Amino acid sequence: MYQGDILDLNNKLDIEVRGLTKTYRGSSEEALKGISLSVQKGEFMGLLGPNAAGKTTMISIMCGLLKLTGGEVSVCGTDLRKNPGAIRRMIGLVPQDIALYPAMTLRENIEFFASMHGLSGKALKSRVADGLAAMQLEQHARKKASDCSGGIKRRANLVAGIIHRPELVFLDEPTVGVDVQSRNLIFEFVKDINRKGTTVVYTTHYMEEAEALCGRVVIIDDGRVIRDGAPADLARGEGCNDLGELFLKLTGKKLRE
Repeated sequence: MYQGDILDLNNKLDIEVRGLTKTYRGSSEEALKGISLSVQKGEFMGLLGPNAAGKTTMISIMCGLLKLTGGEVSVCGTDLRKNPGAIRRMIGLVPQDIALYPAMTLRENIEFFASMHGLSGKALKSRVADGLAAMQLEQHARKKASDCSGGIKRRANLVAGIIHRPELVFLDEPTVGVDVQSRNLIFEFVKDINRKGTTVVYTTHYMEEAEALCGRVVIIDDGRVIRDGAPADLARGEGCNDLGELFLKLTGKKLRE
């Protein structure tokens, strides 16, 4: 599907976080309370947690979009404090909110993001064609984003976020609001790039997605890591039938806003 090169796996850690804290201005409570974790190169890791657990804050920091308060973060071998710009060039981020320009066609959107990552000429055209084909978007390429369905936008959003073939990709709820066929295509796509060596950090509220895709999940709540391991092993260790049952056991059934 995806014609990317297989990545060099000699550098074994793509993310290393030690004692990460974050306190927002005007708040007396830490949003992140000393989180430590690491992500191996080539890993497919799920980052799970209820609303307001700290997932978005943590991803924003690791992507260099938000300043940390304390601790250390290294992404792709680069110290976040010293060179956040370099990190942003090495990673891909597919946000939950659609990051496409409504008045531009899908092709124009993807070409724009490709050019922002330094691609041009034949390389840009080839890369865009590969992405459109992988997500089965060729027949929609000339449509304005505003005229496309939610599933089409999601697929184009994914292509735009990884068009530069980063070694590390953050996927934030990439299947929200899509139909079964689009979800299956997205699943196969992200599994394929991971098989070729791309490290994937995947956030979702769908526990069945995490069980199907992730070799490892990290569950956070109240700004802390509360469990870390293979989904089946974690569920079994707590006497639960599946990850969904475990998640409710650990985080409770009270609604989060």
